[in-house]
Amino acid sequence: MAAVVVALVQGGRHDVDPAPVDVPRASPRDAAEVLASLVSGVESRDSGALAGLAPGGDAGVGDRLAGIADTASALDLRAVTARYVDQVGTVASDGTWSGTVELTWQVARLDRAPARAEVVVTFTPDDEGLAIAGFGAGGAARVPLWLRGRLAVATAPGVLVMVDGTTSEAESVVKRVQRAIDVVRRVLPDGIGRVVVEVPASAGDLDETLGVSPGTYAGIAAVTAPVGNAADEDGPVHVFVNPDVTAGLRRAGAQVVMSHELVHVATDAVRRPVEPWLLEGFADYVALRDSRLPDDVTLGRAIEAARRDGVPRSFPAAGDFDTRARDLQARYEESWLACRILAERVGERGLVRVYREVGAGRPVSSALRRDGLPEAILVRAWRERLAQLAG
Repeated sequence: MAAVVVALVQGGRHDVDPAPVDVPRASPRDAAEVLASLVSGVESRDSGALAGLAPGGDAGVGDRLAGIADTASALDLRAVTARYVDQVGTVASDGTWSGTVELTWQVARLDRAPARAEVVVTFTPDDEGLAIAGFGAGGAARVPLWLRGRLAVATAPGVLVMVDGTTSEAESVVKRVQRAIDVVRRVLPDGIGRVVVEVPASAGDLDETLGVSPGTYAGIAAVTAPVGNAADEDGPVHVFVNPDVTAGLRRAGAQVVMSHELVHVATDAVRRPVEPWLLEGFADYVALRDSRLPDDVTLGRAIEAARRDGVPRSFPAAGDFDTRARDLQARYEESWLACRILAERVGERGLVRVYREVGAGRPVSSALRRDGLPEAILVRAWRERLAQLAG
């Protein structure tokens, strides 16, 4: 603490304020020591040691920290590090302050490399020194799901699901993943490899888990994304589920969502330069390949948009897939229709070939020409089919 002494000059007389004021200051050294204890507790799966890092008398934070030990054990969490980076904002009058911390972690069973992300940690002084008061700071601050405390974890060969909920919920998602793997293998026989699915408790928690602005994924059922820093090319990619949306879907709808996301996993779509309409349309093609639902159901939003605004002149572009874009579902359906027509013209193997060539860096127009279908002809066929469906 720094003591501030104020000298007053009145009529040539110097009066010294007899009551020095203590100004709270952040202590990076103490923070580093607390973070070292956090890492040690996670590595040793010591719930008592982790609970001891909570402020005295705060049972809620203590229980959350203790639960991290159980989650770390269930996930076989390894490569955990925590490096203090910098202070965030000012120190409160009670000495509480926040700091940016670079975390690394790895779900050892399935992640090929550790994830890395900056997380805001709130520290507060107590009788034992410095304590951890919480994680995250609102806005777009990231909080990895495992830091939320005790999670339900379920597994199958090559599959791990973590849910901020019940064990039965986690087991249900595992079964959905296994069915989705079978769906994907019908078109992509090479398989998927390893799958990790994270299910936060709410849409708001999903935004925080991914480190995006509140409301970004409010209307999205699921997303396949890097676990930590997107710039880390070797960093793990997981499927993240929005329970607020999937809870309102029928079983078949929830299954299509999972199958769609696992196509992204199987093709490493997060790191491939594939045009959005082909990326999303191909994933829906695989997920809906054996669907028996009529077009007025599976293409209902696209048909409605075409009747209202006219048939689009070109395939959906990147901006059309913004999570808050108008008629987002219609854009997905339009993309799926384009891939259906592409498969009709060049065959399913041709569709897969075009997708893989584009993923390897070939321009989509070049890949289509190589298969004997100029892009202009595909667009024209797509617009004609959409116009027919719109009546």
